[in-house]
Amino acid sequence: MHSPLAYLALLLPVVSAVPAPNPLALLNARAGPAAGSVITSCTQPNTIALTFDDGPYQYEGAIVQALNAAGAKGTFFVTGTLYNCIYSQASQLKATYAAGHQIASHTWTHADLSTKSAADVKTEMTKLETAFANILGVKPTYMRPPNGNTGGQMKSVMQQLGYRIVTWDIDSEDWNHQTPQYSEQKFSSTGAGSHIPLMHETIPTTSQTLLPWVLNWAKQKGLKMVTVAECLGDAGGAYTTPVATTGATNC
Repeated sequence: MHSPLAYLALLLPVVSAVPAPNPLALLNARAGPAAGSVITSCTQPNTIALTFDDGPYQYEGAIVQALNAAGAKGTFFVTGTLYNCIYSQASQLKATYAAGHQIASHTWTHADLSTKSAADVKTEMTKLETAFANILGVKPTYMRPPNGNTGGQMKSVMQQLGYRIVTWDIDSEDWNHQTPQYSEQKFSSTGAGSHIPLMHETIPTTSQTLLPWVLNWAKQKGLKMVTVAECLGDAGGAYTTPVATTGATNC
């Protein structure tokens, strides 16, 4: 008879031969877009993913309150230092996340990634990853490049880091000092189908005037207001395990 230790010795080479799972391979095996792919619109029928860039900012709370009241979800593409240090808005970011809205990356400094080296692109992303880990305990798997620029090294770096790249198919142009009425026309003129509109949480008229109109418009159109991940059939894939936290509380 062989002893239990002998059986264990026979099994060990088999166990050790099994490779450790590759995080990027696991990400790409999930439902939803592959890492490094560029997404401009939703794939799930009758959905709209309202997105808000450049926060966290002082109007985020009002936006979240309006979304919650309407039974809607939003996606917030936030930066590390564009208007203020992300840690100064940690409480609001946690509240947004806890309410079921999606938090995604918009780089650390709002840099134009299409002009950066691969190393600099990676730094823009990983510095924000660390802040997300410290504040939320997760790493987002979706990002939006500032100004929508996807040239240069950015797509290959996003593939390496496991990010899906989100642009838009409706531009409210609130960033371009357009009136809410102008933005409303941009929504009204869109064709049938599902959409990813671009808005900015830093514009007061967006939260005060445009968003209430959009919420009503989407309901009248029969569109379900969901997160970007949900509108791509990837409801469980918005986040992955983060890098180790550092305990930092400031930028």
